[in-house]
Amino acid sequence: MLATDISPTQLPESKRAYTREEVALHKKYDDCWIIIHGKVYNVTPWLKRHPGGAKVILHYAGDDATVAFESFHNDKAYVQRYMASFHIGYVVSEQAQLPEISRDFLEMRKTFEAEGLFKVKPLFFIAHFLHIIAMHWMAFFVLWYFGNTWTTWLTAVVLVTASQAQAGWLQHDFGHLTVFNSSRLNHIAHDVTIGLMKGVSSFWWNYRHFQHHAKPNVFLKDPDVTAAFLFLLGKVLPKKWGQKHKGVMPYHLQHKYFFIIGPPLLLPVYFHIEVLAYTLLKKKFKDLISMLIFYACFHILFAPLMGGFWANFRFYFIIRFLESHWFVWATQISHLAKDVDFDKERDWASLQASHTTAANTPFHTTLWPDSCCGLH
Repeated sequence: MLATDISPTQLPESKRAYTREEVALHKKYDDCWIIIHGKVYNVTPWLKRHPGGAKVILHYAGDDATVAFESFHNDKAYVQRYMASFHIGYVVSEQAQLPEISRDFLEMRKTFEAEGLFKVKPLFFIAHFLHIIAMHWMAFFVLWYFGNTWTTWLTAVVLVTASQAQAGWLQHDFGHLTVFNSSRLNHIAHDVTIGLMKGVSSFWWNYRHFQHHAKPNVFLKDPDVTAAFLFLLGKVLPKKWGQKHKGVMPYHLQHKYFFIIGPPLLLPVYFHIEVLAYTLLKKKFKDLISMLIFYACFHILFAPLMGGFWANFRFYFIIRFLESHWFVWATQISHLAKDVDFDKERDWASLQASHTTAANTPFHTTLWPDSCCGLH
């Protein structure tokens, strides 16, 4: 599983040896090469077709993507059938070996796989799915049976907020294709949980989240920290922006206005606008239909109990307001506590390890076991 060590005299016919310096010259959208297990691939024709989006590959263009490839792809035999046509050569033998930490990472992953630590427990995900549905319908039942009072309204808000938050965590695992052995089944489950159960585009989520894992906390490559128009995270960006006099926000007050425009507005405002814009711009009409079905069902279910469209509209956005706080504080554990900088082209394992945060609060980790982004 480690890097292939093949000398030029051993190369198959029509394949040649490349130095890493030669591969590094091919790092553009119209000329993109990567290295995986010592093999050189010209993936330029594949960029537009890559299910995870072109940017994830481009983040490792001209570089060794071995460990990133291992981490992102579960069904490697299936993926490698596509890769064969892009294989153009090998890395020269004296440069073929990966850094020690990357070799250790791959060896560790093989050990974990052999011990069955990545085996999924179906009952957990079945129970997770069912309790999300149950909370949603409990909210409906409370309002329908007891009537719309302040007590029942608040109870419904809490139940739907918890249901929506848990659907977000569940779709995360489906989106990483880690639940089923079949990528197709994972994609279907992801479309259901994020599209029909949350009203969000699965393609939009993939576009953002895969980049985050490819280059965590790397400015301009990790969408989760690329928010210079509002916040400057880490120690490096504030200095650079200050030297160049860039930006329009009073960044010296961001530690205060974060609580006003960060958690309260991320899901209710920013994500709604971005998801809709992305879906229309990329013409993801299947996702758009799923989103419309979610909103239609939410309206049909709750609007009569709330007293009409605008009362239900308020009910919905209060839920998103509360869920947004939950989401921001869970996810930002892995951002605000770690350095944010421009791309230093560090190897995958070092980059992931340096931006992995351990959450020790039992209550928090119970609410979101996957809240700490790191090694996969």
